[in-house]
Amino acid sequence: MIDLNADLGESFGIYTMGNDACMMPHITSANIACGFHAGDPLVMQQTVELALKYGVAVGAHPGYPDLQGFGRRQMRFSSEEIMAMILYQAGALKAFLQACGGKLQHLKPHGALYNEAAVDEPLAMAVAKATALLGTDVILVGPPNSALSRAADRCQTPYAREIFADRAYEDDGRLVERRKEGALIHDVGLCIQRMLSMINGQPIESINGHALHLSGETICLHGDHPQAIAFAAALKKAIQESQTPLVPLEKLLFKQQQPPVL
Repeated sequence: MIDLNADLGESFGIYTMGNDACMMPHITSANIACGFHAGDPLVMQQTVELALKYGVAVGAHPGYPDLQGFGRRQMRFSSEEIMAMILYQAGALKAFLQACGGKLQHLKPHGALYNEAAVDEPLAMAVAKATALLGTDVILVGPPNSALSRAADRCQTPYAREIFADRAYEDDGRLVERRKEGALIHDVGLCIQRMLSMINGQPIESINGHALHLSGETICLHGDHPQAIAFAAALKKAIQESQTPLVPLEKLLFKQQQPPVL
């Protein structure tokens, strides 16, 4: 089983980013921007309503307070400030979900917060602690074998390992920085081949051509480029044809135990 997630709700005021309505039918979980790096209250509400309409599970996508830099610039805050920022953003999304009859499935940090928490132990602990305060069943999403995954384990917070369909990886399993040449993979066929390899436990090539073994519970799709919808549809079809069930994270991580056969 595998989950497909996408970063959505990134429009702001009169500015439109991505096509959330066309992306929703192809995913099982949505990471909704919470206003600090993208999104606004009305966009948050509309994206929640859209996700629930399509039966897509909803997660918070909090970032640094960096609208101009889309949350991709490094910023420095205390652990207390990080926790408060995350609770503030995710709490707003929970309110919209409650009003619409939904629930918060997961939390995935955005941009620089995601990348820094993957390697910074104190920052990772702040993110994990904030996630734990949102509910014992709220899943933290992040990179495999990272400071974030270790922090989640220490906080006894459910954790989902994320792999990226259209991003290149360094030899150590870290994502290649976006400003580096080759960071984004535009060949749809290659992206699908890499995803199927990871799902089936086979290695992929790092940006330097080395064999890299990565696996996860969820695949991230980006909805902010022109081919996003066609790529999402092609990837979903390929996964289904591989006989791999597509399910939201909560169904994947919290499998209900079957009653004993009497």
